[in-house]
Amino acid sequence: MAETGQKFPEVQGGGSLMIAWQVKGKKVLVVGGGEVAAGRILHCLNADAAVTVIAPSSRLNPEVAYRVAHHQVTHVDRNFLPTDLDDDAISMVLVAVDDPAASTQIWKLCKQRRIPANIADVPPECDFYFGSVHRDGPLQIMVSTNGKGPRLASLIRKFIAKQLPSDAGQAIETVGQLRVRLREVAPRPEEGPKRMAWMSKVSDAYPWDEMCGLSDEDIGHLLRFYPSGKVPSLDELKAMRANPAGKDVFDGSFGFSVGA
Repeated sequence: MAETGQKFPEVQGGGSLMIAWQVKGKKVLVVGGGEVAAGRILHCLNADAAVTVIAPSSRLNPEVAYRVAHHQVTHVDRNFLPTDLDDDAISMVLVAVDDPAASTQIWKLCKQRRIPANIADVPPECDFYFGSVHRDGPLQIMVSTNGKGPRLASLIRKFIAKQLPSDAGQAIETVGQLRVRLREVAPRPEEGPKRMAWMSKVSDAYPWDEMCGLSDEDIGHLLRFYPSGKVPSLDELKAMRANPAGKDVFDGSFGFSVGA
């Protein structure tokens, strides 16, 4: 094939496919009840998974015992058995026990059944890794070192978090509300490219603090500009707040000019 002169991203092999795995309502099996298991369990509960913990009660750390006592997880009070994997509803298995031989055996059983698994602290026996995660409402940022330096991942994640606005999560919530209402206004599939382009303009138009301060009324005013593909300035939005009836306020697409 002839060269086109275009430049494309270079392939960097050796990485992981970074995805946001949707496990809401799906069954996740956690083998172990110590500190590492507690962290895995919390990650899964934050993703609304249905978590089953297999570990003797005597080996549950305080946090896992709390989850069990408050019925946040299903608890099987014994050691793991191969038959625990017979449930076709299991979406993934997380192993966090201080027994390398047993961990490897569970890994092999998962491979036989084609169940994705993560064996704590054994990268070669993992279909996926857990990274260091920053969470602010809908905002999730994961840093992964592909199993090479978990402590470094945590330090990098904390550094990134400090650079973010304190209200980033709320700003994203506002953008999400606008997207939902925009789909109600322009529901047709063929409008998809125009919706995406307009939402990009909105996201670039306002500072974080102003974005999270937008009210339902402001969102309604914003949507009035969608047909023209324009985005009002903050001053124009403020003028519309002061004049919600729309008198003498116009965005140009309907024949009058905002903030006149």
